[in-house]
Amino acid sequence: MTLRIDNLGKHYGEAAVFEHVTLEVASGEFVAIVGESGVGKSTLLNCMAGLDSWDAGSVMHDGTDIGKLDDTARALWRRANVGFVFQAFHVLPHLDVAQNVALPLMLMGRNDPVRVERMLDVVGLAGLGARLPQQLSGGQLQRVAIARALVHRPALLLADEPTGNLDPTTASRVMDVLFAQTREHGASLVLVTHSVAAAARADRVLHLRVDGIYANARIEV
Repeated sequence: MTLRIDNLGKHYGEAAVFEHVTLEVASGEFVAIVGESGVGKSTLLNCMAGLDSWDAGSVMHDGTDIGKLDDTARALWRRANVGFVFQAFHVLPHLDVAQNVALPLMLMGRNDPVRVERMLDVVGLAGLGARLPQQLSGGQLQRVAIARALVHRPALLLADEPTGNLDPTTASRVMDVLFAQTREHGASLVLVTHSVAAAARADRVLHLRVDGIYANARIEV
């Protein structure tokens, strides 16, 4: 399933967040997007997920024009196809760790506690499923968010600084997990990052500027 962005533009009033963004991410491909703070990298990810609106251009996934879907259809598309690792975690404080990870499966009517436990083990949280979010560190909460994003094996995986709160060893392990999702399950992975180590794992590194997105000859983050 291919993600195709064509001439995408986003403005706040007269100010351009970004313009003329065109890229394609194939199934099983890992693309890293870098750029200066405030240039719109997180906003671009939100547009890819249909969480934010845009003023020009289109976002297509596997032939579906996301911009033409109403709110309900867009939510259903996202539920079935997208795994999003948010920079701010967005875990639910009243649910335990296992319940937070299981949310995408529950919303799809699939109960798979074995899969949930497997994902917790993969991200290094085995045995912590019964804990509440307030009992975890920031790095552990980030791994909960990653396990939740991967548990339903999404075709499109979007990650906003997923290793920013992790120590180098755990960050490397998390990147292994994300990389495996592309190679073993054919997901398209788009990663926004300032991490040289994370960007170095990508098939392509693209640099976002206000006037478009460009291939990098070198990793400059």
